[in-house]
Amino acid sequence: MQKLKLYARGIFLLLIATGNHALADVTLVRYGPKGEEKPGIIDSESQLRDLSSHVSEITPETLTTASLDSIAALSLEDLPIVTGEPRLGVPLTGIGKIIAIGFNYINHAAEMEVQLPDEPLTFMKATSALTGPFDQIIQPRNGEKMDYEAELVVVIGKRAQYISESEVFDYIAGYTVGHDVSERSFQRERGGQFTKGKSADTFAPVGPYFVSKDQISDVQALSIWSEVNDEMRQQGNTADMVFGVREIVSHLSQFMTLYPGDIIFTGTPAGVGDGMEPPQYLKPGDVVRIGVEGLGEQSQTVVSPH
Repeated sequence: MQKLKLYARGIFLLLIATGNHALADVTLVRYGPKGEEKPGIIDSESQLRDLSSHVSEITPETLTTASLDSIAALSLEDLPIVTGEPRLGVPLTGIGKIIAIGFNYINHAAEMEVQLPDEPLTFMKATSALTGPFDQIIQPRNGEKMDYEAELVVVIGKRAQYISESEVFDYIAGYTVGHDVSERSFQRERGGQFTKGKSADTFAPVGPYFVSKDQISDVQALSIWSEVNDEMRQQGNTADMVFGVREIVSHLSQFMTLYPGDIIFTGTPAGVGDGMEPPQYLKPGDVVRIGVEGLGEQSQTVVSPH
């Protein structure tokens, strides 16, 4: 299956126990041709197994505690192993909103020469930008300054409105990896609009896995990195966020209702191409690899516009 063994490094962390409650230990994927993806689950030996006999699709409804517990209770050895190297898609369908946080790592704000924000700087990415973790990134027409950003992505599992920071993890279903691809010329030179520079087709690779929250013991202690053409560019840790996951999700819920299946890109560490001297923007033929500890890795090749 498509680079599954290679990109499974570090995906399985120890299951964290709280009292006598057994926590859902679930790693989900969607595999197959674009538009024809099937639900899958990763077993303890990093094998992809077909989940379609129990779940027809991985949707916001799949993210409820009851649904994830039900999936976690399955005997995975009874599920068919998927052979070959199928394409991996976005691990969730039915995503309603892509919300993103800007300048949320101390060192990234410094390299971009901006002051640390007083509260989370928020922008949106179009859902039409979603693409699989190993699909190509298409350079947009008239794009000249395409950049990469490795990010931890939070997946909402329960309707959240006006929630406190102490409640946040009750509303999170899990996490995944996101690549916040950016066209800096659109972002800065076309009206100063983040969303314009963040929403081109293929500018939101997500995956490879949806990892249930209980597999991550401390979401604020995960390494996060990116490489371009095998050169390490970003090496950060979620401990360096200006605003942590608790603060971000609670803050957003004061301004908009978060629904199951909404995803939140939480910011990127230093090392982006725009922050280098001179800037090192992506070009057709470049290969970008990014990853987050415990959540897997993704890889994309940049191609010319259609």
